[in-house]
Amino acid sequence: MPAALILDRAVGSGLRVPVGILGTGLAVPSTVVTNDDLAQTLDTDDEWIVARTGIRQRRFLEDGRAVSDLCVEAAVQALADSGTRPEELDAIVLATITPDQPLPSTALIVKEALGAHQAIPLDLNQAACAGGVLGFLLGAHLLQNRLLGRVLVIGAEALSRLTDPADRTTRVFFGDAAGAAVLGPTEAGYGLLSWDTGSLLSHSVEVRAGGSATPTTAETAEAGGHFLRMDGRVVWQQATEKLPGSILAAVRRAGLAVADVRHFVLHQANRNIINYVMDQLDVGLERAGVTIDTLGNTGAATVFTVLHGARERGEVARGEHLVIAGIGAGFLWGSLCLRQQ
Repeated sequence: MPAALILDRAVGSGLRVPVGILGTGLAVPSTVVTNDDLAQTLDTDDEWIVARTGIRQRRFLEDGRAVSDLCVEAAVQALADSGTRPEELDAIVLATITPDQPLPSTALIVKEALGAHQAIPLDLNQAACAGGVLGFLLGAHLLQNRLLGRVLVIGAEALSRLTDPADRTTRVFFGDAAGAAVLGPTEAGYGLLSWDTGSLLSHSVEVRAGGSATPTTAETAEAGGHFLRMDGRVVWQQATEKLPGSILAAVRRAGLAVADVRHFVLHQANRNIINYVMDQLDVGLERAGVTIDTLGNTGAATVFTVLHGARERGEVARGEHLVIAGIGAGFLWGSLCLRQQ
């Protein structure tokens, strides 16, 4: 391999066109579901849930609404925040494991609702909680084509529709939300500086029925095969093992040290995982945004919930460095290092 390619992979992004986040948006349902609400039908209580997850409440999508409704709401905010008109979008990357339906494309539904008539609709449907991170990475690479100027990246879930109401293991963790970001070219030295990704095939988090291997039948529906199943112990093991190393790799490829990073935008899977990762990095918890306490685990949307909140509060200053990192079913994981433009 040429030495120049080795250097590109070791330090820096290798992107020819610098790409930054120009605007963000967030949409959450109005229905609040507390731990006490869940305890009415599940063998659990508020103390148990808070101790093991850090979650006090989450939002569930209202009847009659679909995940695309949340996507459009978040997208409209991101477009306004970035000063982008829908017709200026060249692509829409939508990460979700809860599309409106198997066909047609949910990204296409969102495109039509926005009036983004020139945009390429791209659905990223099996990256789960890593979808937001991978969506950013895909959007940045699309923008290496200089004919493209704006890419809308959305991470959205209606996980209340995918979890079994009678399953304590999953029902207490997950909530519904959508986040969006407009990406575009930025000045040299800003935007996405580096990244790290990885994967490991595992069925520890899965939806068993509904695909070509196990088509949906009356029997699979009766057995709850279309609900999300999760082995929490394996999730903890993989998240605590993979995330710290991935973050360190991305930061080092940017030519930085962890101490140089002001904001850690981490996937909100479990408050205890966030605490563990920050401890392993030897970084104070005040540098990691937290939304899991009020929103739960919103899958591909979680990194957007943290990022949008920090931007909306004016906490991210020009020149500051951020890490966006997450891990999801698969397992798939990744970390991005950026410099605020």
